Amino acid sequence: MSNKKVLQEQFFQTRKRSEEICAPLEIEDYVPQPMVDVSPPKWHLGHTTWFFEAFVLEPYSKGYRLYHDDFAYLFNSYYNNAGERVLRPNRGLMSRPPVREVMAYRAYVTGQMLDFLGKNPDQEVLDVIEIGINHEQQHQELLVYDIKYILGNQPIFPVYGKGFSLSQEEKRGFVKVGGGLYKIGAEGEGFCYDNELGQHEVLIRPFEIAVNLVTNGEFLEFMEAGGYKDFNYWLSEGWDYINKENITAPLYWHKHKGEWYSYTLEGFEMLDLSLPVQHVSFYEAYAYAEWKGMRLPTEFEWEAAADKLNWGQLWEWTYSAYLPYPGFEKAPGALGEYNGKFMSNQNVLRGASVATPKGHSRKTYRNFFHASCRWHFSGFRLIK
Repeated sequence: MSNKKVLQEQFFQTRKRSEEICAPLEIEDYVPQPMVDVSPPKWHLGHTTWFFEAFVLEPYSKGYRLYHDDFAYLFNSYYNNAGERVLRPNRGLMSRPPVREVMAYRAYVTGQMLDFLGKNPDQEVLDVIEIGINHEQQHQELLVYDIKYILGNQPIFPVYGKGFSLSQEEKRGFVKVGGGLYKIGAEGEGFCYDNELGQHEVLIRPFEIAVNLVTNGEFLEFMEAGGYKDFNYWLSEGWDYINKENITAPLYWHKHKGEWYSYTLEGFEMLDLSLPVQHVSFYEAYAYAEWKGMRLPTEFEWEAAADKLNWGQLWEWTYSAYLPYPGFEKAPGALGEYNGKFMSNQNVLRGASVATPKGHSRKTYRNFFHASCRWHFSGFRLIK
């Protein structure tokens, strides 16, 4: 349940934050789409605006006038119930509308939303607005991923700025977690997504989990030991994938004059061996675990151990398929497409990352990506 005044401020700050993330960009940076998974920053800004227009203002604000008839087609993402849309691979072809027009669209919808919130909408509508705020926060994190990929594929590795750097984890070793029945999933009054609901008990055997994420230095040892060349460590699909794509190191790693460097949002820097390794796929995390004679945690083990861990720097790969919890119910209409229809061929990641907006993380949060994905802020820890 959402308090209107709190929600109003949260809405305003969320809208402001999306534009702050884009502030260091040049106008040319708003349009490229170097790969299908990456959306142009301009599209993110338009899409998160369309969400409020389509799901709040149009159905609930009497007399609301659309900003532009074409924008639903341009900025719908995957909501089949909401109509036709530009295909995802073609978002980077959209030189129009210009960035200034997208910013005007944002200002118009933000103003209309603030006016609407001042008219005491009922709880059902406030709940939709809360989903919209969390939806935009998700896109803020995606913006950071996508901006890094856009800039990180430029020949001169331009600097974005500070604010999303990792830090060294001081604690090392493993912590024991007792076996037994654990409650998994969300409960209480706080916001959560539908894929976190259906709290249920899971029987977990005793295990020991690393208190730290695997570091660049540790992963480099795997590479230097021939880890990318030995099929014995890899899932069949992973082995085929790294050979097809010629992957021999984490994303953004570059060997220059005999030394390893990595592209960060602060520029092209010598690899810091003490920092957690990031931008690795599930396949790479699995292979490293095999090489170490250990394994990745399931999402249930991760949640059972979460209170004993210092998590939040990187989303952490688990060895769990993204599946519905018992009693999962999909909401009717377009909002029901938010999570449920992606419950196939995805792996669950737990935790949060340095790009996750403040207040958007919780230990029951279930992120999900295909096992091959590497551009998001991902890392991993081991179980023995």
